[in-house]
Amino acid sequence: MSAESWPPKLKEWVAKCLGQMTDSNRAEASAELKQVIAESYANKTLWTTDWDGVQLKSHLKRKLNDGNQPSNKKTKKTAVAKSSAPHALDPNDAAALNRRAARFQREHEIERQKTRQANSLNSPYAQLYKSRSATPAMFDADGPETNTNVPNWDRFTIVGTSQEIFKDYLRLTSEPKPEQIRPYHVLQQTLNELKKKWREKATYNWICSQFKSLRQDLTVQRIKNEFTVTVYEIHARMALEVGDMVEYNQCQAMLRNLYELGIPGKVEEFTAYRILMLLHGRNRSGQLTERQKADPAVRHALAVQRAIAMGNYHALFDLYMNAPNMGAYIMDHFIDRERIRALMVMTKAYKTLPLPFIQDELGFETLTAAREFLVEHRAGFFQNPNSPDADAVLDCKPAGPQLAQTYEEKYRRVQIKGAV
Repeated sequence: MSAESWPPKLKEWVAKCLGQMTDSNRAEASAELKQVIAESYANKTLWTTDWDGVQLKSHLKRKLNDGNQPSNKKTKKTAVAKSSAPHALDPNDAAALNRRAARFQREHEIERQKTRQANSLNSPYAQLYKSRSATPAMFDADGPETNTNVPNWDRFTIVGTSQEIFKDYLRLTSEPKPEQIRPYHVLQQTLNELKKKWREKATYNWICSQFKSLRQDLTVQRIKNEFTVTVYEIHARMALEVGDMVEYNQCQAMLRNLYELGIPGKVEEFTAYRILMLLHGRNRSGQLTERQKADPAVRHALAVQRAIAMGNYHALFDLYMNAPNMGAYIMDHFIDRERIRALMVMTKAYKTLPLPFIQDELGFETLTAAREFLVEHRAGFFQNPNSPDADAVLDCKPAGPQLAQTYEEKYRRVQIKGAV
């Protein structure tokens, strides 16, 4: 959580709190300050809390102590003036001070309760995806028109007014303005146009910038519905197609949160992708529902997991050649590693290996691709190097140690870009 992304009111409040700290209460006040900000960040109320009305209890304690023990004539004079004012708060009245602190904290606590209810699966918000006409009880009937696409809608929710179809992505450095944000119906048009541009072979960098801007406008307006899921699913598939794993992992993380809210989408398809990504990082998958286990894509991903665990490279590459959806794009990220592991086993079992056999067994598209792979991994030891690829034969004895060394150097550690 960076302070640069804080709302201006929060920054002003923090500066005021720091200025009120003394040597005697600095440690206690700093710890309380951090706790209040951390709780507000976790509850997503940084932008909605009335920070001018929040006071630290440690500061109130200091005021109480100062009121009991005036240190100089000026302090005494100020205390007398305050006590003589009508309706002044008596610094010696601890009960009154506590009531005042509770009053200042009340609005902050209300915001936190709103967020807890919105994130709870048992709250009225969970029914928004089943009945779009439902209106949660906490909505203000006298306020602006509510938006059923926003699960935690309130009067502070931003509604965009921009009519631009295309907009490059820019990171927000201040509070978003409605005139810079596109409303829901414009965002729907934007998605349709972006799909047309992708079919027309627009550059991925431009498409990616547009999708990030689209996602940003959805986030700023707190729109979480089936359209939001569709946007993230499409962007994730595009990122897979071009190998942009940073954006893919960001989309996958957000999709998991949206699915957990109960919003419909291609849950099984992206569950299968997540299992394959875990295999890339050599991690284990979590628990699956019976419906997920019955899905063909998930069954395929689990079969891949089983083939890798058992060292069954024949089954693994058969699964690679017949991967459903876009599973092969994810397998591309670890298939070379598994090819090296398979070759390490094969070179121990055979004295020689015909290149066409290697091509068929390890799922290479062409003989040239198989030869280049062996040469690239320092295992291109052929008994007849000048023969055509169809007749080339790999000498396993010198190739085996080189493959083992390459595996240690290149594939022992795995780094997943953008994983969250």
